[in-house]
Amino acid sequence: MSILDRFRLDGQVAIITGAGRGIGAASARALAEAGADIAITARSVDQLDEVAAVAKSFGRRALVVPGDVNDLDFLAEFAQKATDELGRIDIVVNNAGGSPPAALTDITAKSFEAAFHFNVTTALALTQACIPQLVANRGNVVNISSMAGRTAARGLTQYGVAKAAMTHLTRYLATDLNPKVRVNAIAVGSTATSALETILTVPEIHDAMVAATPLRFIAEPEDIALGVLYLSSSAARYMTGKIIEIDGGTESSTFELPIADF
Repeated sequence: MSILDRFRLDGQVAIITGAGRGIGAASARALAEAGADIAITARSVDQLDEVAAVAKSFGRRALVVPGDVNDLDFLAEFAQKATDELGRIDIVVNNAGGSPPAALTDITAKSFEAAFHFNVTTALALTQACIPQLVANRGNVVNISSMAGRTAARGLTQYGVAKAAMTHLTRYLATDLNPKVRVNAIAVGSTATSALETILTVPEIHDAMVAATPLRFIAEPEDIALGVLYLSSSAARYMTGKIIEIDGGTESSTFELPIADF
């Protein structure tokens, strides 16, 4: 087997959340190009259909299952449908997540718990639903976390705390699923996705974020998808419970809300 063959995913099935756009869509395309059939979910059918069309152009099967990942019953149904229609699950990419910026005094118990549910509980629930298949196929899980989980910036408390929890969830899942299932995560830096599209159109904010990034550019979703492909493949067979930082070399936040001192 050649080195490049280690990155192939022929005969495998990947299940990806938040796959209609951004990092999720780029990851689905990358895994399909590497040979995997894909099961994808998000709320927008049109976006999912576009991703599925790309996968099919590579000769892959693509199952589109629109829905809301915040509904844990839906996640169980998604996993079962992927198993029934594609025959197996080898790779789980927990990508869906996020939380809008908010000043500390604007955070409520409801909004805080919603951020935790969206970013952490959903990843746990989908992974649990896929355990029988992952164990049987010696599969792996890739969680999309964030540098916000290890840095601190005003306005990002809900998001950052949730991503910190997701990072540590990765380590616990890996521990519990050893030795048959690998679980790793990617701590993502500033990436040109829909979550940042509004602020990135403001030249001053865009330039400040670029200047705060040691490599002096904002990542494209494909930059993160390459990390997903690596962790999903046998090239990373000796990695589990680890967090890869794909963040342009940043050691502090590149963006925070202009919130005044108390």
